[in-house]
Amino acid sequence: MNTPRRRIALMVATLSLAGLTTACGAIGNAVDCNQVGNDVTKIMNDFSGSMTKVATDPKALETAGDEAASKVKTLAGNYDGELAAALNDLASGLDGLKIDSENPTATMESVQKMQGFVTKIQSACS
Repeated sequence: MNTPRRRIALMVATLSLAGLTTACGAIGNAVDCNQVGNDVTKIMNDFSGSMTKVATDPKALETAGDEAASKVKTLAGNYDGELAAALNDLASGLDGLKIDSENPTATMESVQKMQGFVTKIQSACS
């Protein structure tokens, strides 16, 4: 795997999983938020697992992102308000992931935005 792709895959895995296992621990929303945290963690684990294909197929990131985005959008449909908005933002971020071989920095910037989506989910659950 070349260096930019490796960094992208590692960044996606790290940012997408960081904080999601405990993202929604607020007492008032504990049941819904714990379920959302579990569901999003599973979706992002599946997404991260797909990153092994990026070395041989740069389009794998786009495909994995599209699939994860679809799952997150479906999940968002089960909720409303700030939580649904945060999930839809995550879905939009996943949907927009692409590897630009001419500008790998742009891809890294897109991946780094994932932390903001995770933070919004955490905030919606606090």
